[in-house]
Amino acid sequence: VDFTSFMKTVDAVGGVKICTARPMKDSYTGLNLPAGSHELDGGQALQYVRSRHVDVGSDLGRMQRQQKFMAALIKQATSSGVLLNPVKFQQVAASALGSVRADEGFGTEQMLALGKAMKDFGPASSEFASVPVGNPSFPVKGIGSTVQWDAAKAKKLFQALREDKPLAPSKPKPAAGPKEPAATLVDVAPKDVRVQVYNGTPKDGLGRTVDTALRATGFTTTEAPLNGEVRELKRTLVEYDPRWDRSAKSLATALPGSELKPVKGQGPQMRVTVGADFTK
Repeated sequence: VDFTSFMKTVDAVGGVKICTARPMKDSYTGLNLPAGSHELDGGQALQYVRSRHVDVGSDLGRMQRQQKFMAALIKQATSSGVLLNPVKFQQVAASALGSVRADEGFGTEQMLALGKAMKDFGPASSEFASVPVGNPSFPVKGIGSTVQWDAAKAKKLFQALREDKPLAPSKPKPAAGPKEPAATLVDVAPKDVRVQVYNGTPKDGLGRTVDTALRATGFTTTEAPLNGEVRELKRTLVEYDPRWDRSAKSLATALPGSELKPVKGQGPQMRVTVGADFTK
């Protein structure tokens, strides 16, 4: 593969999006990607697929990374309209032909015809596979450590390729199970329910956890949880003014199993004291 043409191909499709679960840094190639999503240009893409000092498995890890990149490249090419835009596809085709070795007579026109045939192609239509490895460090006298195939599994893979069969076994249909419970409709929207959270257990930080969870659900919390007067509460308690009973019921749906206790004169703000049942 010609590196320059590879970079031009990536740039021609508008870059490729990649997500990394951890930071990737390789001083040999200059790769430096924090964890998260990135849109790689041609130069960064070359660093990504060529780096071999960011994986424990060295070349095997790099190979998996290259397969991941090719899947992302296919997604970009099929989702960005490249295959449906003759002008743009011709640019990509010219770059691609410069980076791969093709049969004599296979040129831009043939690539355009291939692009039209692939207009309904996408990542879900493609499969990537590696020859199964039996021993990643098989010692060979006079050579050293080598990678040894799993002969039986490799035979099945090559047979599937020859017979044009799917490489991945079809997934069995999941057994019918209980239906997901329907969403509970509430009279008062969470954003209209004000909540003060108290920690009623000895577990430090539990009040903050519940406050954050309720706020993420949409409730208007104080964001300043406090310690309760009692720190050995068994069951989570929701105290509310009877005049705001509908708000209390909305809050209770987010705290299943909690105890509701009316307190006259408390006002519109709900009081949640987290019990030991929440920690289980």
